[in-house]
Amino acid sequence: MASSFFTQAQQDRIVQAIRDAEKNTSGEIKVHIEKECSGDVMTHAKEVFLLLKLHETSLRNGVLFYLALESHKFAILGDEGIDKVVPANFWQEIKQAMRSQFKQGLITEGLCQGIRMAGHELKAHFPYQANDKNELSDDISFGDSKG
Repeated sequence: MASSFFTQAQQDRIVQAIRDAEKNTSGEIKVHIEKECSGDVMTHAKEVFLLLKLHETSLRNGVLFYLALESHKFAILGDEGIDKVVPANFWQEIKQAMRSQFKQGLITEGLCQGIRMAGHELKAHFPYQANDKNELSDDISFGDSKG
């Protein structure tokens, strides 16, 4: 199962990175991990994005970090609200930083770094509002799809 890949301490670090990133923004970050993705990773990540209701945030500023561990695939998707305001190469820069860590076997570190980078950009474009509420759970979601 995908949920057994990370130790509890590693999962806690990832969730804390999400909480830290969301502390200063109204944006929402979600991490979804699966064992395999046999098809196109972006197509499947879009399906997961919708399944997790990331497109239903009030400002359309949800971000999905999708990992298929055994397939060695990952994707980062931002909803239309954030995609309109970030630089064109923004997601690629995060993916490159994460890939560099992943190649060294540092999956947790790479994921946390990507989350921090996304959070920094979200803060710039979607600062925390006094009436902000956490629209999505910060917990990691796991699936065993082979999408």
